[in-house]
Amino acid sequence: MIDFNNAAFVKLKPTGNDAFRDLISSILTDNESLISTFKGIRDGVVFTTHRIIAINVQGITGKKKDFTSLPYSKIQAFSIETAGTFDLDSELELWFSGLGKVKLEFISQANVSEIAKIISDKIL
Repeated sequence: MIDFNNAAFVKLKPTGNDAFRDLISSILTDNESLISTFKGIRDGVVFTTHRIIAINVQGITGKKKDFTSLPYSKIQAFSIETAGTFDLDSELELWFSGLGKVKLEFISQANVSEIAKIISDKIL
């Protein structure tokens, strides 16, 4: 899902929190809840109260899944790029301690300013 070498990700669109709730419920802590959920073609990203969870659905059948946990506490810096008139996509770049840069691309309906506020609340 997240290509850590090329720091790229498929374009994500906002979706309801129920889209991946069943998939990740077993890895959530007792006091962790979902804040916002985004979906690509089959993959997704979930922002929780403690971390970002990247979900990579693999293979033809989609039975194999990879879950990457990215704790807010490891974010050193981030930047957002909002959608424009001709460039309709928005971007979120995150720099993680020990990992490097992760780039998430969103379609124009995604409110990256709201995402930036969520991250700011967690890391500042």
